[in-house]
Amino acid sequence: MRHLTVAVSVALLASSSLAADWTEFRGPDGTGHYSGPPLPLQWGTDTPAAWKTPIVGKGWSSPILLKGRLYLTTAVPQTQGNHTQYSLRALCLDAATGKQLWERELFVEDTKTDPQPHKKNSHASPTPLTDGERIFIHFGHLGTAALDFDGSVAWKTQKFRYDPRHGSGASPILVDDLLFFTCDGNDKQFVVALDKRTGQVRWQTERNHGAKLGFSFATPQLIEHAGKKVIVSPASDFVMGYDPQTGKELWRVRYPKSGWSLITRPVYAHGLVYICTGYVNQHLIAFKPEGTGDITQNIVWQTKRNAANTPTPLIVGDELYMIADNGFMTCFDAKTGKVHWSERLAGNAYSASPIYADGNIFVTSEAGVGQVIAAGKSFREVAGPFDLQEKTFATFVPSDGALYIRTESQLYKFQK
Repeated sequence: MRHLTVAVSVALLASSSLAADWTEFRGPDGTGHYSGPPLPLQWGTDTPAAWKTPIVGKGWSSPILLKGRLYLTTAVPQTQGNHTQYSLRALCLDAATGKQLWERELFVEDTKTDPQPHKKNSHASPTPLTDGERIFIHFGHLGTAALDFDGSVAWKTQKFRYDPRHGSGASPILVDDLLFFTCDGNDKQFVVALDKRTGQVRWQTERNHGAKLGFSFATPQLIEHAGKKVIVSPASDFVMGYDPQTGKELWRVRYPKSGWSLITRPVYAHGLVYICTGYVNQHLIAFKPEGTGDITQNIVWQTKRNAANTPTPLIVGDELYMIADNGFMTCFDAKTGKVHWSERLAGNAYSASPIYADGNIFVTSEAGVGQVIAAGKSFREVAGPFDLQEKTFATFVPSDGALYIRTESQLYKFQK
C-alpha cells in the first residue's frame, strides 16, 4: 500500500507539472488544449490582473512557460538619425510576479538591408519552444539560437537567409533530437533540421513545389499516423509530409486552387490532417496522410465557408472549430465537414488562435476583444465580451489556473 501511495503521488506530481508547462506554440503537443485548474472566465482592463508587465519593443510571439518562468521574444527599435535597426531579444519573466529576470540580445536587424514585415506582422513573431533543457529562439531569416535558462547562448546561427516577403512567422518544432523549421521565402523555399544540441545541420530539403508566390508562414506539426512519425509542413500550393530523420518528402497534397501566404498550423485528429490553404483561394481541407507521392486523391472533405487565413483551427472531440479572419466562427463535424453552426464573434478581425479549456473555447480579436464560447454542436457564449483596449495578435497561454495574454505593449496574468 505504501508503494502504491508513493506511485500515485509521483504520478500526480508529474501530471501537475505537465499541466503547468506550455512549451511551444499552442501548447506541449501543438493542439491548443489545456488541462489543469479552471481558468478565469473574465479578463480585460475592467478586471484586476494578478500582474501586468510592460514588454519593451514589439513582437507577436506567444510566451512559453516552463517551471514557473515565461520566455518570449521582442524587437526593440534603435534609431540613429534617419536610420533604424532592431535589436532582436529574448526575455525571461517570473510567472508568479511578472518580474523580468533577464533580457538577451541575440541578433540585430538592419532596415537598410533586411526586408521589413507586413504591418500586421512583427520582427519577432515566431514563438519560442523548450525541450526542458534549453530554450530555442527563432527569428526566421534573421537567425536561430539555443539558450540556457540563465539566458546564456549555447549556440546560434544565421546560415539560412531568404527573402521573407512580409516578414517571418512560422515557429520551429522539436522532433526527438532535431529542431525543425521552414524557410518559405519569396525567392527560395526549403526546410531544415538542426541538431538541437549543437545547431549543426542534420538535413536540408528543397520544397520544389514551383508555386508562383512561394512565401508562407505556417508552423509545422509532428503527427503519428499508422505508427509512423511524419512532419506535416504546409507551403504555397502544396502541403508536404517529411520523414523526420532523413528529410525525405513522403507525400504531398495539392490545394483545390492556388494558395499562398499560409499561416495556420496543421491539425490532426480522426486519422485526418486539417489545414487552411492560404490567401486568395482559401479552403479548409481534410485528408488522409497516407501513401507516397501526390496523394491529393486522399482529400476526404473540403470547404470554402469562412475558411481562416490566420487563426489555427481547433479540434475538440468530433468537432472542428474555425475562426475566419473576419470574425465568423464555424463549428464543423470533423469527420464529414457538416456545419453545426456559424456565428459572428465580437470584434471585426482575428489573428490569434483559439485555445480549449474546461469545456470552453477562449478567443480574442486583433483589437483585444475576447470571449469564451462553449464547445458543442450549438452556439453558446459563456462569458464576454471583454476588452483589453490594445492590439492582441498573440495566442493565449494557459497554465495552472492562470491565463497569460500578450498585447502590443504588455504581458498580463489573469487568474481567479
